[in-house]
Amino acid sequence: MDFDVVIVGAGPAGLSAACRLMQQAGEVERELSVCVVEKGSEVGAHVLSGAVFEPRALAELFPDWAERGAPLTVPATRDEVHLLKNAESTQKLPNALVPKTMHNAGSSPNYVISAGNLCRWLGEQAEALGVEIFPGFAAQEALIDDDGIVRGIVTGDMGVAADGSEKSGYMPGMELRAKYTLFAEGSRGHIGKRLIERFNLDDGKDPQHYGIGLKELWDVPAEVHEPGLVLHGSGWPLDKNAHGGFFLYHGEDQQVMVGLIIDLSYTNPFLSPFDEFQRLKHHPLLKQYLESGKRVAYGARAITKGGLNCLPKMTFPGGLLIGCDAGTLNFAKIKGLHTAMKSGMLAAETVFEALGQSDEADRGGKELTDFTTKWEQSWAYQELEQTASFGPAIHKYGTVGGGAYNFVDQLFKGKLPSLHDTTPDYAKLTPADQAEKIDYPKPDGKLSFDKTSSVFMSNTNHDEDQPCHLRLSDPDIPIRDNLPKYDEPAQRYCPVGVYEVVEDDAGKPKFQINFQNCIHCKTCDIKDPAQNITWVPPEGGGGPNYPNM
Repeated sequence: MDFDVVIVGAGPAGLSAACRLMQQAGEVERELSVCVVEKGSEVGAHVLSGAVFEPRALAELFPDWAERGAPLTVPATRDEVHLLKNAESTQKLPNALVPKTMHNAGSSPNYVISAGNLCRWLGEQAEALGVEIFPGFAAQEALIDDDGIVRGIVTGDMGVAADGSEKSGYMPGMELRAKYTLFAEGSRGHIGKRLIERFNLDDGKDPQHYGIGLKELWDVPAEVHEPGLVLHGSGWPLDKNAHGGFFLYHGEDQQVMVGLIIDLSYTNPFLSPFDEFQRLKHHPLLKQYLESGKRVAYGARAITKGGLNCLPKMTFPGGLLIGCDAGTLNFAKIKGLHTAMKSGMLAAETVFEALGQSDEADRGGKELTDFTTKWEQSWAYQELEQTASFGPAIHKYGTVGGGAYNFVDQLFKGKLPSLHDTTPDYAKLTPADQAEKIDYPKPDGKLSFDKTSSVFMSNTNHDEDQPCHLRLSDPDIPIRDNLPKYDEPAQRYCPVGVYEVVEDDAGKPKFQINFQNCIHCKTCDIKDPAQNITWVPPEGGGGPNYPNM
């Protein structure tokens, strides 16, 4: 199938690009064919974010977003930032000491939203403008011709058995060819990862850095619910060797969103992000809102958080990397939806200009260098420029020290000396015999839970009779190398128990992959110390089905 533009991923970047393309086509009454492929069962099914949303890009894309019914109904009314000193006490930071990047309330407030519902709404706007959206179709690889030009993508086969044979109902993948292809797969996109390597897009850049974000939705009683209250904080239960912070947002319909973000630069191989999150909820500051409520959803997702120092070149012949596939998130704000949307809108404007300069016979495929100029002149890029040292400061000075550095840096508008972290996250682990084991408390089933019940809360589903989508370059590495050196950390860094070390029939350790549990967070692809695990998409439609995350 041939299109003018193919977009991979129906997230905020991809859908904003699709909408902006069709808006421009409508303004000049030009025919334009735009296709969006989405591996989730529906738009929004795989989208997870905090989220406190800055509506700046949305207001540029749809100035009448309120009249159109955009799902922004709860403005931020009050900010609180806390330092958890231990399991019982907290210190609230005075508002004057909170960096301006963390201010959400005020005369032009941000909004507590569901990122999944925002994408569902954007999908509706895109389809109304004439965009074709194909949910349940996973892009497996980029089509690259002999001249090194990206010409589209290939979707995965449907109906393949675990042994590679074709089941009844087998449907081969499709080639979706395009004059230009935009990759908006989200954090650690598997095609984006290959494109960065193929075109050396990260030459001269710091290695990308990531976090893992874990999140739950809770229904809470009216007496503890304060719509628009935004809580952030750091400290306990993480120690000095693990950086991160928590959030608790009061949204609509008596729901709160609670979560923990942990840098994947942590050093202790015994650390379990899932279990750190579960014990966090027992702190009195969070417990007061949750103890009389009910957990209704769970999920986790990697976060591309390296910032400007790690941002790769976003252009290559025939296409662009946009949003979190490139790493446009502003981690100093703990926000990336608005910058992802802006990158998609600028991509759309650049592509439309290129298409307007060609005739019908032109196959496209140019390198859209004009995008770089537009991007570097945008407010989104300027945001990243002003906070470029935030992540490296956290890694160097810790969460509190890095936060203080950021506060001062903001006062001087990003003029402090530039900091860098050139060690990849996977290379940070300490050998197990030099690390302290962590004794996590058992879940109580009221505030804290196990991984099995949490997977159920993510509505994750995969056909069991299909090839495993978690590929090992060397099947022997987990037991031969990772187990003796790091006590095989995959058992703990995966937030849904995909990886286990079990005994085989002879009583020897065996590495087991429960791929049916996978919620597509990509943490394994990032944190495995041997870089032995590669995440590729399973059959389209598989994975989590988040309701309103």
